[in-house]
Amino acid sequence: MRAGVLIPQGWLGEYSGWATPRAFRRAVEVAIRAEELGFESVWVNDHLTPEEPIRRAPLLESFVLLAGVASATRTIRMGHLVLCAGYRNPGMMLKMITTLDAASGGRVDLGLGAGWKRDDWVDYGYGYPGVRSRLRTLKDHLEMAMALRGPPPGEKPVRSPGRANPAPTQEAMPIIVGGNGTEVTWKLAARYADELNVDGLLPHELEPLLPVLRSRCEEVGRDPDTLRVSAHYWYGNAAPPGPERVEHLAAYQAMGVHRVMTLPLGATVGDEALEAYADDALSAGVELG
Repeated sequence: MRAGVLIPQGWLGEYSGWATPRAFRRAVEVAIRAEELGFESVWVNDHLTPEEPIRRAPLLESFVLLAGVASATRTIRMGHLVLCAGYRNPGMMLKMITTLDAASGGRVDLGLGAGWKRDDWVDYGYGYPGVRSRLRTLKDHLEMAMALRGPPPGEKPVRSPGRANPAPTQEAMPIIVGGNGTEVTWKLAARYADELNVDGLLPHELEPLLPVLRSRCEEVGRDPDTLRVSAHYWYGNAAPPGPERVEHLAAYQAMGVHRVMTLPLGATVGDEALEAYADDALSAGVELG
């Protein structure tokens, strides 16, 4: 199992009282330090409004932030946990992600989800479609993403002239579907993705659901062992640094989770939180990168 770092963006009000240039510099510094420590990947969310009602606090936009990270790092992978499919049409999404892939030298994973945060949708004029509509939009984006690598077995290619321009730098950009919906979202992951990312499920919550994921793969004729699983070890229920966090990380690894990503609280004000996360991961037997 490998370990990734969520970069503080300001969603939790981490940069309240900061000037935006200072916040941007610190976010990029977190990515640089994560690379120095040997972490496999860094991640951003795609939220538009803060979790707390701190409207003046900087909340950094995900693509622009990752472009800064791409120019400041050399080896660490990067991506979104996850892009909301409803904020950009599929062609625009492909153009943005392939441009970012070029900027990074082929270090991007494409993470997509249906989007859940009502404030983001409403405050930026997207309305708030029902869950079925949001899942249909996610499916449309995943089908378009097949233009980057060819369609699933037995399906016709997606006709998308110009929509993968520029072409991705890497031969097969990994596709991640994020979400805990065991019926539709997991079936979409089984059909289109290289990886399913579950959000906030602790090891004891995830383990009994793994047979469900295997069944979703079997329903679409896929070998379940070819779909990786990663876990967003969510700040809201993650253990603090120390033995309990080591136990959680070891448990994820024991059940075959491919990688764990977490936001080390306190990373905005110093590197200690990142360093403690690295220490706990190594203590759990996790390969950072």
